[in-house]
Amino acid sequence: MKAEIIAIGDELTTGQRLDTNSRWLSRELGLLGITVGCHVTVPDTLHDGERAFREARERADIVIATGGIGPTADDLTREVLSRVAGEPLELVPEALRAIEAMFASRGRVMTDNNKLQAMLPRTAAMVPNPTGTAPGIDLPGRSQAPPLGRVFALPGVPSEMERMWVDTVRPAILAMNPTGGTMQFRVLKCFGAGESAIEAMLPDLIRRGRDPLVGITAHEATITLRIAARGSSESACQEAIAPVEATIRECLGDLVFGEEQDDVEDAAARACAGRGLRVTVSEGGTLGRVATLLAEADRRQQSAVFHGAHLAAAGDAGDDMLATAESHRRDSQTDASIAIGDALRDDDGQEWLPMAVVTPQGHVAHRHRLAGSGSLRISRAAKTALDLLRRLALGLPTLE
Repeated sequence: MKAEIIAIGDELTTGQRLDTNSRWLSRELGLLGITVGCHVTVPDTLHDGERAFREARERADIVIATGGIGPTADDLTREVLSRVAGEPLELVPEALRAIEAMFASRGRVMTDNNKLQAMLPRTAAMVPNPTGTAPGIDLPGRSQAPPLGRVFALPGVPSEMERMWVDTVRPAILAMNPTGGTMQFRVLKCFGAGESAIEAMLPDLIRRGRDPLVGITAHEATITLRIAARGSSESACQEAIAPVEATIRECLGDLVFGEEQDDVEDAAARACAGRGLRVTVSEGGTLGRVATLLAEADRRQQSAVFHGAHLAAAGDAGDDMLATAESHRRDSQTDASIAIGDALRDDDGQEWLPMAVVTPQGHVAHRHRLAGSGSLRISRAAKTALDLLRRLALGLPTLE
């Protein structure tokens, strides 16, 4: 099968925002063995949208679009698909109930504009959106001449789009496979080495065309490895995945910190919870990011690891973070502490953050080299501190 991807929005065509959805979807389709023949970006106009969808349906078996299904006047994807299908828009009661329930759960009043999101072309099906107010659209293809591709229209919000892909769109595409069988996935998360370094540690595993296929992506220094296997049954897929996962774990060792939706803060909180550790945080250069991540992990896991934070003003802390961490641990009467100072600069101009972690299992001081810009480098630094906490709590060697 062949696919095309359409990204919709004036903010994309004018360069105000980067289209990351198309990249993400291309990788996901590649894991299914589906070739992506074209990426198209169009503005919020009926003419451009209609032309893009008509041409894509003629060329591809599957067309996936993101954006343009919100409640505002410039969200035109529903009307565009109505014209492309030659069908009127009709209210779908199931979609309306889902939108109303989402607003009720958030304690907000739904406006009449939001009812437009429950309007779909007559033959289209709703793609449920469990985390947002905009249901997706599944417009069926046509097999007779001329054949036309099936369309999945999803929100432009990445978190909503990705959840809808996993829950609904990916299973629907797998069901279109004429050869039958099924496909299963295994996701491993890594931290402590870059994408290229990890790929070099996995000889011949990350190669196009192999089965099972292993995909690698990076996001804010977290490396994700996705193992995808196709087989006659779920058990056959799992049998194919198992030795590949074992090889990855053997090659990468404790760089692998978690699975599926885990991130570094989840692994750190889990390690501390398993040892009954309460953690306090003192941070300057990371602007409260460590405390936020640890608190969020606590909430997800319903644990009680995070026990407060102190956000230091600029210039409050020097580079002796071990003393700072121990002092805050003692003053807060907790078991462990993370301390991060302000950014410092070497004679050669390299910026770095002093950080330290103190636990009953040991302590470590670390100079974190700052790279990247804005929130990205803050996130990387925060994850480094949390990974040091994970390693100390588990008795693993810390990375320098």
